[in-house]
Amino acid sequence: MRLLWKLVILLPLINTCAGTGLLSRPVFTQEPQDIIFPLDLSKSEIILNCAATGYPSPSYRWKQNGTDIDFTMSYHYRLDEGNLAISSPRTDQDIGMYQCLATNTLGTILSQKAKLQFAYLSYAWTFNDNPLYVQEDNRRFVSQETGNLYIAKVEPSDVGNYTCFVTNKEAQRSVQGPPTPLVQRTDGVMGEYEPKIEVRFPETIQAAKDSSVKLECFALGNPVPDISWRRLDGNPLPGKIKYSKSQAILEIPNFQQEDEGFYECIAGNLRGRNLAKGQLIFYAPPEWEQKIQNTYLSIYDSLFWECKASGKPNPWYTWLKNGERLTPEERIQIENGTLVITMLNVSDSGVYQCAAENKYQIIYANAELRVLASAPDFSKNPLKKTSVVQVGGDITIECKPTAFPRAAISWKRGMESLRQSKRVFLSEDGSLKIYNVTRSDAGSYTCTATNQFGIAKNTGSLVVKERTVITIPPSKMDVTVGESIVLPCQVSHDPSIEVIFIWSFNGDVIDLKKGVAHFERIGGESVGDLMIRNIQLNHSGKYLCTVKTTLESLSAVADIIVRGPPGPPEDVRVEHISSTTSQLSWRPGSDNNSPIQIFTVQARTPFSVGWQAVSTVPEILNGKTYNATVVGLSPWVEYEFRVVAGNSIGIGEPSKASELLRTKASVPVVAPTNINGGGGSRSELVITWESIPEELQNGEEFGYIIMLRPVGSTTWTKERVPSVESSRFVYRNESITPLSPFEVKVGVYNNEGEGSLSTVSIVYSGEDEPQLAPRGTSVQSFSASEMEVSWNAIAWNRNTGRVLGYEVLYWTDDSKESMIGKIRVSGNVTTKNITGLKANTIYFASVRAYNTAGAGPSSPPVNVTTKKSPPSQPPANIAWKLTNSKLCLNWEHVKTMENESEVLGYKILYRQNRQSKTHILETNNTSAELLVPFEEDYLIEIRTVSDGGDGSSSEEIRIPKMSNLSSRGVPVLEPSVCFLSIVIIFYCFAIQPLVR
Repeated sequence: MRLLWKLVILLPLINTCAGTGLLSRPVFTQEPQDIIFPLDLSKSEIILNCAATGYPSPSYRWKQNGTDIDFTMSYHYRLDEGNLAISSPRTDQDIGMYQCLATNTLGTILSQKAKLQFAYLSYAWTFNDNPLYVQEDNRRFVSQETGNLYIAKVEPSDVGNYTCFVTNKEAQRSVQGPPTPLVQRTDGVMGEYEPKIEVRFPETIQAAKDSSVKLECFALGNPVPDISWRRLDGNPLPGKIKYSKSQAILEIPNFQQEDEGFYECIAGNLRGRNLAKGQLIFYAPPEWEQKIQNTYLSIYDSLFWECKASGKPNPWYTWLKNGERLTPEERIQIENGTLVITMLNVSDSGVYQCAAENKYQIIYANAELRVLASAPDFSKNPLKKTSVVQVGGDITIECKPTAFPRAAISWKRGMESLRQSKRVFLSEDGSLKIYNVTRSDAGSYTCTATNQFGIAKNTGSLVVKERTVITIPPSKMDVTVGESIVLPCQVSHDPSIEVIFIWSFNGDVIDLKKGVAHFERIGGESVGDLMIRNIQLNHSGKYLCTVKTTLESLSAVADIIVRGPPGPPEDVRVEHISSTTSQLSWRPGSDNNSPIQIFTVQARTPFSVGWQAVSTVPEILNGKTYNATVVGLSPWVEYEFRVVAGNSIGIGEPSKASELLRTKASVPVVAPTNINGGGGSRSELVITWESIPEELQNGEEFGYIIMLRPVGSTTWTKERVPSVESSRFVYRNESITPLSPFEVKVGVYNNEGEGSLSTVSIVYSGEDEPQLAPRGTSVQSFSASEMEVSWNAIAWNRNTGRVLGYEVLYWTDDSKESMIGKIRVSGNVTTKNITGLKANTIYFASVRAYNTAGAGPSSPPVNVTTKKSPPSQPPANIAWKLTNSKLCLNWEHVKTMENESEVLGYKILYRQNRQSKTHILETNNTSAELLVPFEEDYLIEIRTVSDGGDGSSSEEIRIPKMSNLSSRGVPVLEPSVCFLSIVIIFYCFAIQPLVR
């Protein structure tokens, strides 16, 4: 009871500490390190660093060799914050081990130990006045253990004064000794002798882990000895070792367990050898494998701490509380690295240290133990104000008040106490779990926490919502590329809960907000359908619709298979090629989810229009055939091949083209066609044909063979035409008579041989020009731009020359050239109209016959003057009157100019508005009457007629189909006589001028 009252008194302080969280134990941020201090700086100051964090701020004290330093009694010890300052250090008083202690209200911690030494680290010698140090070689060696200079064999040049320098590398200071003379003796000569080892390493050396170990070995002798090293256990020397220049120093960096063992130095010369050996023993200061951590426990709980450290030799453990060593008691158990304290009370709070120590070093692990005692309190961890769960779901309402010791927990729903049942479970940590929640579980829930220090309550509410269910999930689909589909994903849910739809494709989320191509979300609040437009092959895969609410996440998955035409076949190769065939092989491409049913081979040449399907063996290439022989190729042509695959969906993309290869050459087989000829000069036979295209020439050095003979002869004359592009050959022979018939055949050849000949054609030899001129030539003018030339046909025979037709030549009197026109007519035509002439102009004309050899003599010229130009002015002041189907027209007579033909009459051109057929009425008067059915509007023009041709037309007049209208477009009375405004009276009618 007395202990309980103490706890009650301590509660305000403990609660303050636990609640604010401001108090913290000391933690070192800087610990003292070993120092080697030079002797010549004894009047200076040594600083051993120590700093720690914590709240309240720690205070510091120091120990030297385990004894507290009394700063009031030691004038040259000074505390600078946490650092220890030693003024005018003395080797007899200040050497030793130092340790820093940091303390605040939560406890005390000890730092690692730091060793203070006064020593020099390196030695060097100078010779005479040379400022440079004596350099090590086979004869000379400076030991860094003894500081001595050794000379294996003295030379006369070694005589002189030697000075020793001792240097502290850390302080970068040196001390110089007095000169030491070396004098050569004159009482004899040193003979040869075996090596004598003067510098040897100890028999036993303790080497720390990761340190750098140096072994020294140097011998005197004559001749100068050589130094070598080995391990006595038979293992090779480590590859990481380093030697000095003379091999007098063996250095093993980063010393490890495997480097431990016996090492031997051998010094030898011609007179013998000497040995030195010693053992390197590996040791490792302690290193932490497991440290203790800050621990906060309730009163009456038990503490278990364990720390572990490695080292060689194995470390032993001690425990400290607030810097003082712990000893086992009734409640405190200590065994190696474990500490157990049972039935904790507040006085057990403090800073604890686990110390791991072997003979080389001691290390500390620090942690705070805080023992807490308090009444239940919900201020830090209140019940969740509102918990939401769905019908049929499970809910956990946590009740975790702060209480030391742990509080007993009970629950109420409203005013009803809750007891454990099939659906209600009270867990050990105080949480309330309700399984298979129903609507009736909604309401307020109160958690009551009790311990010996007090009682506390806290209330929260439970809201029950309807479950979200995927009513229409996406389903497996099998579609064709290019289609558009909709994957459904529809749900029913509690109206108060927001639903979010997330679609994933093959594990990757589809970001519909960025407007991803092909994908589109359609539907309303409860509909998350996904539309895929113009679906592609790469859209095959798994589609996952995830429905998320604040309470749960549901998903449904569907596989979509997109089938399409096959992918392009691959690796098309030409295995063998001949003059007309080629063996191909290929590998199928992707079948795109629909088995390949057929392959087609296509070829392309420089002469083809794009790619063309070719014949193969086998003729039909099914989906399992991956090679074929292409047949029907043209010899000596460059070919590329490709393969196209097809399936039930369609024809896929073609493969890449094969290598460009040329078929082998062969004798040409296609003979020229359209063998013709004739013409040419006398004694010539002109032969023509259609040339053979390059793709049918079948090889190099292509040319033509001409076979010819007179009709009735049995002997053929053979000629070669080596030009590839030739399509004409002229055979000359003075014995050929004009127009003699010849049998002609044209064949082909190339380097492989002669090919086929064409069928026989009859071709006539050349002829002479016509010898006779036409007679009876005459010419007549029909208009201002047209004349007709006529003549009599020539009765010809072989002697006078064949006539194939006539040429009409014409020109004007003032032509600068001999003629301005030439027109040919064939056969027995004896007249020719010539148009496009100038008006009122004298034209001359002449006629001559022609045949294949050329034109004959011309007839005597004849001439004619063309008519004057037709009137240029169109008829004017046209008036009209329409009564029922009778149309009366009237216009002014056209007066011509002096250079124009007289008006002989007029032409009236009329047609219905929507028809193209035009009717013509000719008259010598300036009026006319038309009887036409006016079912549509009529369009009328009037033009003059003269010797020079038709003159200009009037503007087109539209006559509307309405009856009883005049040219003014107003109703017309029915008088027998009407007058024009120009007072000209006509017999049938008189109307006003047409208003335009």
